[in-house]
Amino acid sequence: MTWQPHITVAGVVEHEGRFLLVEETCGGRVVVNQPAGHLEPGESLIEAVVRETLEETACRIQPTHLTGVYQWRSPHDKTYLRFCFAAQCLEQELTQALDEGIFHVLWLTREEVNRRRENLRSPMVLRCIDDYLAGRHYPLEILNHMYP
Repeated sequence: MTWQPHITVAGVVEHEGRFLLVEETCGGRVVVNQPAGHLEPGESLIEAVVRETLEETACRIQPTHLTGVYQWRSPHDKTYLRFCFAAQCLEQELTQALDEGIFHVLWLTREEVNRRRENLRSPMVLRCIDDYLAGRHYPLEILNHMYP
């Protein structure tokens, strides 16, 4: 069997001290997560985070910088490599349907997220917010997308 990490993207979108999150189902339970998902064939990491955020929250975003790259092994022995981007919400399409499995779009403070710690999809959720708040900002130019 070949080992292969799951490459994912996530967006940290902050507005007036609140962070854009979703309630979704994972493994039969409702969890809280950033708008996030898998990189699809042929798309850049930036394209992926813009797409995933729109699909999960109906928010159009503009990534501003990379917050960090995170490697996490889940209790189910899956390895995730997450590229987390800070972004600004440009607009929200209030009539757009959300991805299947998304129950609610939430705007929570860091403290409210911490109070839901047991319901976070992974420890990366709070870590990404904390790194954003700590000022970990890497320019998008650090990413090099080389396509033919």
